[in-house]
Amino acid sequence: MFYRKNVGSKECVARVLGGLLIVACSLTQIGTTPLGLVLAASGVVTALTGLLGYCPACALSGRRPVEPRS
Repeated sequence: MFYRKNVGSKECVARVLGGLLIVACSLTQIGTTPLGLVLAASGVVTALTGLLGYCPACALSGRRPVEPRS
């Protein structure tokens, strides 16, 4: 792969669930208006960062996941 994972496993699960909730809520509550579609697209991006385990914004800021202490 060309990237290093920078999102922890618990955060991945939270991002996927949060992204799916954003998509569902935006399309059911706002509908297919331009605002609803923009919010749904942001939910898809959030879910994808969870599925891939890589967030470009976190990479730009230099953030790394917390490593468990051994």
